[in-house]
Amino acid sequence: MDRIVGIDYGKKRTGLAVSDPLGIFASALETVESGKVVEYLKSYSAGESIVRFVVGWPTNMDGRESESAAGVRELVAKLQKEFPGVPVELEDERFTSVLAHRAMIDGGMKSSGRRDKAAVDRISAAIILQSWLDRTSGSSATFDPSAVPESLSRKNTRRR
Repeated sequence: MDRIVGIDYGKKRTGLAVSDPLGIFASALETVESGKVVEYLKSYSAGESIVRFVVGWPTNMDGRESESAAGVRELVAKLQKEFPGVPVELEDERFTSVLAHRAMIDGGMKSSGRRDKAAVDRISAAIILQSWLDRTSGSSATFDPSAVPESLSRKNTRRR
């Protein structure tokens, strides 16, 4: 089945995520050593058809690329060489680590689990990929918290 792979590249570790076959949802996949990411993806592609890579593009708050962009460029070149028919897209990765930590907290993960940098990398990759999927789907549907009925809000619900 066709999959889009999201990548959050780091000097030591790289987080990976994949789309569902319809390209609607992103799920965290794995965290691998950065030097072995292409090898891992080759192995993964033996069982799944990779149709696109979405790589997090590191930028500073002013929009200029950050110093880690050189490593991302090298990864993109390797992906293009090893997967010649698979397009590579870049997606702004600002705030993905912050969003990953927020998702971990909202998901009820204990503080010891939130210190697991590999988990943060996987979740960041899923956020990068989901951002790209949402942006390119043509859908303008977004979650509006004000649309939640007052009766279902946290302040009005009790634990049982």
